[in-house]
Amino acid sequence: MFQTLLRQVGGYRRASLLTPLFTAAEVVTDVLIPYVTAMLIDRGILAGDAQRIYEYGALMLGLAFLSLTFGILAGRSAATAATGFAANLRSAMYRNIQRFAFSDIDKYSTGGLVTRMTTDVNNLQNAYQQILRVTVRAPFRLVLSVIMCLVIDARLSLIFLVAIAVLGLSLYHIISRVARLFARVFEQYDALNHSVQENVAAIRVVKAFVREGYEAEKFSRAAEGLYRLYVRAESLMALNHPVMNLVVYGCIIALSWWGAHFIVGGTLTTGELTSLFTYVMSILQALMMLSMIFVMLTQSAASGRRVAEIIDERPDIVNPADAVTRVADGSVEFRNVRFDYESVAATAVRQQAGISRRSALYKVSFRIDSGQTVGILGGTGSGKSTLVSLVSRLYDVSEGAVLVGGRDVREYDLAALRNAVAVVLQSNTLFTGTVLDNLRWGNPQATLGECRRACRLACADEFVEQLPDGYNTRVEQGGANLSGGQRQRLCIARALLKQPRVLVLDDSTSACDTATDARIQRAFREELPGVTKLIIAQRISTVQHCDRILVLSGGAVTGYDTHERLLADNALYREIYELQHADLGDFDAPQKGGQA
Repeated sequence: MFQTLLRQVGGYRRASLLTPLFTAAEVVTDVLIPYVTAMLIDRGILAGDAQRIYEYGALMLGLAFLSLTFGILAGRSAATAATGFAANLRSAMYRNIQRFAFSDIDKYSTGGLVTRMTTDVNNLQNAYQQILRVTVRAPFRLVLSVIMCLVIDARLSLIFLVAIAVLGLSLYHIISRVARLFARVFEQYDALNHSVQENVAAIRVVKAFVREGYEAEKFSRAAEGLYRLYVRAESLMALNHPVMNLVVYGCIIALSWWGAHFIVGGTLTTGELTSLFTYVMSILQALMMLSMIFVMLTQSAASGRRVAEIIDERPDIVNPADAVTRVADGSVEFRNVRFDYESVAATAVRQQAGISRRSALYKVSFRIDSGQTVGILGGTGSGKSTLVSLVSRLYDVSEGAVLVGGRDVREYDLAALRNAVAVVLQSNTLFTGTVLDNLRWGNPQATLGECRRACRLACADEFVEQLPDGYNTRVEQGGANLSGGQRQRLCIARALLKQPRVLVLDDSTSACDTATDARIQRAFREELPGVTKLIIAQRISTVQHCDRILVLSGGAVTGYDTHERLLADNALYREIYELQHADLGDFDAPQKGGQA
């Protein structure tokens, strides 16, 4: 973990090294001031020597100025180093998340990732800044103050050593208990962020089902759990101050008592006693700073583990050595493919334990020639989305092979493969920006004319041109100001701009009416003849004109043929057809004896 985090210091090493140096210089000048004060009192004020008063006074002002200067330089260097460190952490996490395969993303909740990139990184930033300053300042001040006390009077210094032992044991007991609580705090942060994100993303559903009260109660439970943990942790941390005050006042009383005796006995001067009072406060403040640092380090250690976990996560899917960078054509072939969502290690453990589980896909084999249009049909959970995810290598097969353009997808450069295989997923995500900005996700260099053509093929031009600013109309976050069907058509147009060899539509016209769906399919047949098209659909009307139709059930292929032959030979396909073509009417079709 520590090596992972330290690698992110990057270009801020110079500031990280200068901060301790400036801090050490600041402490040295601070610690010398009480010693000069003692000489000012004894040799200047009490001796009535004005010249000495001026000399020592000037020396104290000089030390104070140096301390201030070093403190400013240390603070600036620490802020630069800590802020840069945090920026590097966020960048490293974000870059690695972008490399995640779907299987990697499945390991973490969205709320957990947000917490790691915000709260956890903020904790590490604060901790790093404190490490650079306080972990140098506090021990250095403690050691130098104890040395100065021993120089002034070794007998009275025993008071400090006893106080240090008492305070150290007390703080260790407090910190050890607080550390366990903070480890649980961050788990509760994940739950809280997940609750907020899920509610905001699905606010329309929440309101439609009048579940505001339930969601508020769920959030309150998460917030209450976080509140209780924080109260317990902060209550324990609050014990630092009473313990500190007890030790400080005990030291002052003991120092006053014994110091007065030594002054009367002539073995201690007034100035020396005054400086000892200053040093006792310095020693105990250093101990208090150390205690706070230990608490912060304990808290940040939990954050550090969570951040390092993301940075160190090795994606399941990476580019091979000597990767193929060109997809020859749009042919697709599955060879005896099996796929499980769990990892290979988890599968082995399950098999050793004798626990059986049905694979998401099992012994799937078929071939699609370049330029063909293939419909994919099946019930919920039959493996349709899983199957097309393997084509662009969003997941890797557990057994067998998937070939695109005659090569195993594991041989391709990922960017080359995914540029050649455009996927429009079930969840249609648009980003904040204009319609044109969203379309150009498919091709950043696309001209307005190319965007218009893609929208025409996706039947999106008809509504885009009616928007207030046409292609420059602003799209709100997630496409909230567009309907589901409009979002789907823009996502299809965006995929077409990639000029892919294979186009995968994962139930991507489900929110469109049947008339619009039919126009999209006709446009694909007529104007994209060289593009291989895989169309997942729930409606047979969407796929019945495809060259072939693949029927899935329980993760296995039960039919792969034309509409007519499947209707004659495949019982499952025929059952679906008869149910969908029962005389139940259709919104987009003319009704008997009426108008459209």
